Amino acid sequence: MALPQKTLQKSVAFSGIGLHSGNKVTMTLMPASPNSGLRFRRVDLEGKPEIEARSENVVDTQRSTTLGRGSVRIHTVEHVLAALQGAGIHNAVIELDAPEPPIADGSSREFARLIREAGTVDQADRIEPIELTSPIEFSIGDTHMAAFPHNGFKLTCTSADKGGRFTQFFSLEVTEESWERDLSHARTFGFLEEIEYLYRNGLIRGASLENAIIVRDDAVLTNEPLRYPEEFVRHKMLDMVGDLALVGRPLRAHVVAVKPSHQANTEMAKAILSQTRRRIEVAQTFSPPPASAAEKPSTKTAAGAAKPVSPVTDSKPSETPVRDGATLDVEQVMQMLPHRPPFLMVDRVTRIEGNRITALKQVTMGEPYFAGHFPGHPIMPGVLQLEAMAQVAGLLLLREAENLGKLAYFMSAEEVKWRKPVRPGDTLVIDIEMTKIRGKIAKAKGVCLVDGETVSEANVTFMLVDR
Repeated sequence: MALPQKTLQKSVAFSGIGLHSGNKVTMTLMPASPNSGLRFRRVDLEGKPEIEARSENVVDTQRSTTLGRGSVRIHTVEHVLAALQGAGIHNAVIELDAPEPPIADGSSREFARLIREAGTVDQADRIEPIELTSPIEFSIGDTHMAAFPHNGFKLTCTSADKGGRFTQFFSLEVTEESWERDLSHARTFGFLEEIEYLYRNGLIRGASLENAIIVRDDAVLTNEPLRYPEEFVRHKMLDMVGDLALVGRPLRAHVVAVKPSHQANTEMAKAILSQTRRRIEVAQTFSPPPASAAEKPSTKTAAGAAKPVSPVTDSKPSETPVRDGATLDVEQVMQMLPHRPPFLMVDRVTRIEGNRITALKQVTMGEPYFAGHFPGHPIMPGVLQLEAMAQVAGLLLLREAENLGKLAYFMSAEEVKWRKPVRPGDTLVIDIEMTKIRGKIAKAKGVCLVDGETVSEANVTFMLVDR
């Protein structure tokens, strides 16, 4: 059942030191618009680049979870993501003036306090939780992970070091109340021999007994008594909450872990998303080549005469998704899109790869709009370039098995720029990157090029509806 989306009522800030750099950092948690998700913003870098908290943006999982896009990195994101996820926050901006959030006391306690201080507010838009349809199970080294369909969010975890020391077990139905009470206070911990290695290799410069528990042989070194009898395993579960937040939606599942790690947690997030999207790897593309006229089926008129089935009016979407690496000709495109000439702005799809797609539109003098735009100086209207971006973005979303047969309604465009005119004889290359998918709403970054030069660009938003 869809839930109201939630964000913060106001901005709140916290300053401290980063775990790995040891440098001072200020973090500001800010409200965000519906369907924008959780995203980090580096205000110390030119252009204030943002990275969405999504599993596809994970670039490193050594000792913590690191998100990246291009050369921009955000380290140790799991504790603040756990606090936002635990509080049921769907949309927020995490502003940072350094490459990592403050470590605080090594738990999520300070971040949970910040969220209470800010307050939360329900938003008009709703969000569909992710629900598993079948179990997921895998192993990575000593780590074993499994997830099962469940009507809530439950974690069951066993943790231990490589020698089996400090083996602990805990299981919890995670709600907003149980998250803050039973998990958010659990501090990070490390074994002395591991800490010495990490420090020698330039990591955890900010670690101390103020923000971590250190285990030396069988002794537990801490500046205060343990906050929970099973604080070690509960911190592992705190990390799981943060890493699993990278699915980008509320999760309905029972996740069981033995010796979890950031690598395994983020791989589980990817596996859950993969099942949700129900991608089916097949040896063919969206559909076989169109049949010849002699092979096409026919229907009977009232008088009994046969008439060919029109691929424009009578064809139905195939039930096979489009795999990565596929190309589509115009007839295959028309099986996915409802648009028809003269409003079909896609002649061919040349590349589909993950969250990216590239398509072509041959701009000819025969285009009907050139008669009036402009006589003697024909230029393709910029709004039709924008429409081309929206149609290609729709193709990328409609490739998924669960979306076949639906329509992609163009809703809005932002940061639209037209840079150069497009004239008859040009080949318009439309390059699209999907940046966000939230339930039935999706956003994409589009660029149109001619001869390798950008002629227009925009961020487009569209919504999936049933035919």
